Amino acid sequence: MIDTILLAVGQEDEDRLEKLTETVCEVAEPAGATVVLAHVFSDEEYDTVVERLEYGPMDAPTPDEVAARHATTRELAGRLDGSGVDFEIRGAVGPRGDQIVDLATATDADLVVVGGRKRSPTGKAVFGSTAQNVMLSSPCPVTFVRS
Repeated sequence: MIDTILLAVGQEDEDRLEKLTETVCEVAEPAGATVVLAHVFSDEEYDTVVERLEYGPMDAPTPDEVAARHATTRELAGRLDGSGVDFEIRGAVGPRGDQIVDLATATDADLVVVGGRKRSPTGKAVFGSTAQNVMLSSPCPVTFVRS
C-alpha cells in the first residue's frame, strides 16, 4: 500500500515538471496517497535564493518556507492541487542525494520519485549521480523520471 510519495525536485527539474506531475498523479490518485513535494537546495543555491527573496537577517527562513516560495515548487504545487492530490511541501539543504534519502526516511515514504537525465558512465564517475545515489540508498522503491 502506498500512503506517502516523496517527489524530490531541484532547479534543474524545470523541463520535467509535466512528466513528474503525471507520474506522481498516476500513483497518488488511485492510492489516495499524500505527496511530499521536496525541493533540495545546494548550500550555494539556498543562499542565493534566500538573498533573492529578500529576507532580512532577523527573519531567516526555514528550508520549508524557501521551498514553498521557489518557482519550481510553486508550479508543481499548482499542478498537484489542480489534480486534487493531497500534498505538503518540504525543503532541505545539503548534498542532494543524501537529503532525499533522509527526507524519505523522515516522512516514512513508500515511494520516491526523482527526475534526471541520462549520463554517460564517465559523467557519472566524474560528477556522480544524485538519482543513482538515491536508488542505491533509499529506504523504499524509487521511480526515475527522464526528460
